[in-house]
Amino acid sequence: MRLLPIVKCKPGMKLAKKIFSQEGIVLLGENMELTERLISRLDQCGIQYVYISDPKTDDIVLPSLIREETMQIALKEIRTNFREMMDRPKRKKGVTYPYIAQPFKNMMNMIIDDLSGHKDAMIMLMDMSSVDHYLFQHSLNVCVYTTLLGMSNGYSKEELTTLGMGALLHDIGKTQIAIDVLRKPGSLSKEEFEAMKQHARIGYELLKDEPNLPLLVAHCAFQHHERIDGSGYPRGIKGNEIHDYAKWIGLVDSYDAMTTNRVYSAPMLPHHAIERLYAGTGTLYEQRMLQLFRDKVAIYPIGITVKLQTGESGIVADLNHSYPHRPIIRVLYNEAGEELKAPYEIDLSKQLTMMIVSVNDDASEVQFASGI
Repeated sequence: MRLLPIVKCKPGMKLAKKIFSQEGIVLLGENMELTERLISRLDQCGIQYVYISDPKTDDIVLPSLIREETMQIALKEIRTNFREMMDRPKRKKGVTYPYIAQPFKNMMNMIIDDLSGHKDAMIMLMDMSSVDHYLFQHSLNVCVYTTLLGMSNGYSKEELTTLGMGALLHDIGKTQIAIDVLRKPGSLSKEEFEAMKQHARIGYELLKDEPNLPLLVAHCAFQHHERIDGSGYPRGIKGNEIHDYAKWIGLVDSYDAMTTNRVYSAPMLPHHAIERLYAGTGTLYEQRMLQLFRDKVAIYPIGITVKLQTGESGIVADLNHSYPHRPIIRVLYNEAGEELKAPYEIDLSKQLTMMIVSVNDDASEVQFASGI
């Protein structure tokens, strides 16, 4: 399969992966043939990339971090509970509402079990083909990525559960932010930004007295926008005043925000987002955390189109876990841009003189910080 920007899709191409609605309903199934109307509709819905079937790349399979069943159950639970939170201010006093600890603990058990099956997996973009409410999918993405990092960091099952719960619920305070502010397509005014910043404190208040929920989960919501140099919010705490769980979540939250379609910005590809994160080494983020994160991210997603300095171009066919910035490339076009009758593969971890110079024909995106 190939991962193509929606702007490069053409009528007659067939989808290689399902596209889901925010309710978890399949909008378009595998092998669905794209038309001008469908391409336009996907673009309007915010889908920036889709996986396309192609005889020369159909054997390239995208590994899943968690099972589709787990993802659908998790998104349903997140939607249900977050919407419940959104409705709380409208409820009359004395009206009871369900507690959230148990369903989210059950969800975390499923996610940890799935991830435990492939602890060495790379962090792949999870929502390239979903039309979803940003808050719901983002919460799941941050949970899965952070839990996988926690496994690599050696946390126990109990620690992973708390870390994962903190990641799942880090943005729950946004359920109390006005929807017109939350989904404003342009820049926020000073007053709107101040209102948005309150979601960290609100999240803490929502979670701190929740029965059977570790208090540390509430502190993850409170601290995930704090930065080690004290430049974060809401309290401007720094260094060791910030819990490590909140530091992990803050790092992953920033990454997913950059690589996810937002109402006010298009998504970056992973290699560009990593570059941005590295600019904050030692000021915004812990260097050791960034290094582990870098080593776990699939910088070039499987299926993406890349061009080599030789002029040849092709598709990322597989990853090298020890060298995530040097994947295996299936060359489909020669230096003159002519399609090859017999594609071949180049392992960049073994061909050290070969370099990727552009992604999706955009040479400006391939810029790496020192050490990547």
